Amino acid sequence: MSSFPETIKALAIQKTGGIEVLEMMTLPFPKVEPNHLVVKVEWIGVNFIDTYYRQGLYPLPSFPAVLGKETAGEIIALPTDPEVLNNPNFVKMGYKVGGKVAVDSLGTHSTYISFPWVNAYPIAHGLTQGLTALTFMEEAYSVKKGDTILVHTVAGGLGLLMAQLGKHLGATVIGTTSTKEKAELAKAHGADHVILYTVEDTVKRVLEITNGVGVDAVFDGVGKDTFDSNFEMLRRKGTLVSVGNASGAVPPVSPLKLMPKNLRLLRPAMGNYVVTADEKIYYSNKLFEMISTGVLKINIWKEYPFTQEGGRQAQQDLTGGKSTGKLLIKVLED
Repeated sequence: MSSFPETIKALAIQKTGGIEVLEMMTLPFPKVEPNHLVVKVEWIGVNFIDTYYRQGLYPLPSFPAVLGKETAGEIIALPTDPEVLNNPNFVKMGYKVGGKVAVDSLGTHSTYISFPWVNAYPIAHGLTQGLTALTFMEEAYSVKKGDTILVHTVAGGLGLLMAQLGKHLGATVIGTTSTKEKAELAKAHGADHVILYTVEDTVKRVLEITNGVGVDAVFDGVGKDTFDSNFEMLRRKGTLVSVGNASGAVPPVSPLKLMPKNLRLLRPAMGNYVVTADEKIYYSNKLFEMISTGVLKINIWKEYPFTQEGGRQAQQDLTGGKSTGKLLIKVLED
């Protein structure tokens, strides 16, 4: 593509706040640096991290700020820097004009994006949640045969992937969710036990299921509301992986809280597990293989239009507990 449009459409904010600050804006075409790929966006993945930036929980560098970290589309321009084009790691990726890529880069919920090539992956769906499940269950806590793990909000997009992956790795998977319908969905995706936290005592049920021992690891995307109870459900030398902040950020915690059971506490970020080209190739190939062989099934809950109303509704459905599986926004042709 010899020339780019002067402007783009983007789901963006002028300030942080409630859902009403999310707008569809017309903005200048992003600056294209010599090490950048330029992509015409086809699909947008909606994730909780988008709401964290919108609310101000995570800081943004400037305003107006385009939201989003998960995007997929068609490459329309390659880097122009000869050092990049001759970089063995770039060559390994096999990027070409017309090829499809998935992108993990802040500020990419727009019609066109320009970003460092190292933030692209040679796969086109299930990126953020799939890589999060893989890296967290391999590096944050290495799930193995015979483990018993607890996955909070197991019927969400990430939860369903963690249930499938945990079962594939040989673990007994306990999940929490809000309705019987969501519980059945989670069981169909590998969860052995599903606790309805709306009517059951989660701590009591987990201890009953584990004969009072507790679980080897907890993967908790809820945050503030469930954080303290996790310590009651972990076994000695267990691991708490704090995945997200759906109910709000976890308040500061003293290291002494870990001492009674010699527990481990991690708050990882997927992006810090896939930094080098070798890490990106390893995890993206592993994810693609698991999806293509049916080990991991990506459940699409709903597709939304690329409009201000569509963007707002997707975030409201995500944070309101309505959704199960993946939320996508389809970006139509200009």
